[in-house]
Amino acid sequence: MQSQGIRPYPCGTVLRIAKHVQVVNTLAPFGYPRTNVILNTSFARSRLFTLLIIRSYPPSMSAVSHLSPIGISQPVPSPRKRRILYLGNPQPGQTSYYRIASLRRLDQEVTVFDTAQTARSAWMKRLQRRFPVGPLVAKMNQELLAALKASRPDVVFFDKPIHHTADVIEEIRQTGAHTVNYNQDAPFGPRKDGCWHQYYKVFRLFDLHCLFREADVVRYRQWGLNYIKTMFSFEPAVQFLPSKEWSDSDRTRQVSYIGSPLEERPQFLTELAEKRGIPIAIAGPRWNKFLSPERYARYVSHGFLAEDQYRENIWRSKINLGFISHLNEDDIGHKCVEIAACGQFLLAVRSAGHREHFQEDREAVFFSSVDECADKARFYLDRPDLREAIGRQARERVVRSGYDNDTQLARILNKLDGKD
Repeated sequence: MQSQGIRPYPCGTVLRIAKHVQVVNTLAPFGYPRTNVILNTSFARSRLFTLLIIRSYPPSMSAVSHLSPIGISQPVPSPRKRRILYLGNPQPGQTSYYRIASLRRLDQEVTVFDTAQTARSAWMKRLQRRFPVGPLVAKMNQELLAALKASRPDVVFFDKPIHHTADVIEEIRQTGAHTVNYNQDAPFGPRKDGCWHQYYKVFRLFDLHCLFREADVVRYRQWGLNYIKTMFSFEPAVQFLPSKEWSDSDRTRQVSYIGSPLEERPQFLTELAEKRGIPIAIAGPRWNKFLSPERYARYVSHGFLAEDQYRENIWRSKINLGFISHLNEDDIGHKCVEIAACGQFLLAVRSAGHREHFQEDREAVFFSSVDECADKARFYLDRPDLREAIGRQARERVVRSGYDNDTQLARILNKLDGKD
């Protein structure tokens, strides 16, 4: 009999997985039945396999038990089916692309309004982002209303709504559709991105706000706005374990950072390499603007990485470094959740959020200074068995606690029905 709960991979979902495929029964130690796997070998000659993952659960249990940071376990029921108009960038590699896929796995009827394609040129996109007013966004809002009329949604899901006017949002609400404000960035933090002019005018109009930071929870509670606390989540179709044949000999990156040169990171990594002698490998965009040509050639192996390349470079790293954005008031790092979902060793900056979401020295290791980071990097580089164990337990934690897109989006949809 089929459970009514959310699964890490919903029954009947077809996932496209890279050629290194392993299905690990991460839920079995916590009382869930074993995973049955059917591998369609007709795709064996291609780069991708089709993996059909089928799970069976007792009818009285939710398939995922959401464990909150304070340790309260609660089932997450499947959301009822709705028509959803999703406003965002649906290009592969974008986090909105993964959320759209997740909503469809949750059996939602999703129509996509591509906010990235309404501008005719790159310079127009930059103008829209910097000055989202008047004629620069009029066409986008007119096309949105046309999409609203054609799709007749129950929910309009705004992914970083920086272009939409109060009149348009009110017109959407008059149709009876719920409006959801999903914004992973921080419009009220000390980092001034310069794109929030329109957002400040309209954010109070949304029916539900999805919040990622404790600092925003305090603000929105004081403003009396309806919100749900969610988190940076991982995409199970992209962030998963390597094959069981994978070993430490496959990890050619020693101490690795994959990401942008934000805030203190260029100085931190340079000090780690040049003053502490740690073998650093960097991948990410814009590092040429922060490092000299000599340092760039020495430390940076790749530019921006996405999807398969991103995951495989996490796999190839003996130690994966993780940070948070202080100017965005982040509690946890998004990449830290993704590293854990890949089952790899995470050495991250110590923060209240990281300590709530991962048990220190069991599911992740933390540092508070360059010296502590260097000391722990040296210690764990020579201890592959410890790194393997911590990476495995990190993977178990993110699955068990529902840090995936499906669980978090199910919570958001259920909140629209008054279910926390």
